[in-house]
Amino acid sequence: MKSDAISQETLPRPKIRRTHWLRELLDTALLVVAIYALVNLASARYMVQGKSMYPNFDDNQVLYVSRLNYMIDEPSRLDIVVFHYPRNPEEDYIKRVIGLPGDAIEIRNTIVYVNGQPLEEPYINEACLPRECPDTAEPLLLGPDEYFVMGDNRNNSSDSRDFGPVKRQFLVGEVLVRYWPPESWGIVNRIGAPAGAQE
Repeated sequence: MKSDAISQETLPRPKIRRTHWLRELLDTALLVVAIYALVNLASARYMVQGKSMYPNFDDNQVLYVSRLNYMIDEPSRLDIVVFHYPRNPEEDYIKRVIGLPGDAIEIRNTIVYVNGQPLEEPYINEACLPRECPDTAEPLLLGPDEYFVMGDNRNNSSDSRDFGPVKRQFLVGEVLVRYWPPESWGIVNRIGAPAGAQE
């Protein structure tokens, strides 16, 4: 005898595996850690301390620094770089690249000369005082992995005039963006000011 009745019993549901959501959670966590590690390998954030790069960078501004740029290419003249201070690698400095490997650097009458030619420096708003930029006795010839760096605020900067050239291995990266405070935000061009920003 056939019956049209149905039972409340249904096919057994497949058990939701508890390990499935744990696996998803673990995969997501690993992805977040991998992205975080990659971002921090390729970049860093630094806060400016002091006035050595004034007027282009001021105290307490926060900068985005690309490490990746110098992993795939060499620094260029006028790049703004963060590097480990040669006398104490625990400290990091921000300066402008003035001299490249193989360059001859000298200072005469407070003017910087690179390979015998005066360097045009529109990013400086104040002439260097003779006591801060004394004449060099002879040109300084940079080695194959040496960079001559200077602060934009020449009268208030400890730089290669004091501690000598910076070795390539001490360079952390190139400053690309100034993002704090918000009114200072902008992509940094080689001269130093964010593109379109008023200084």
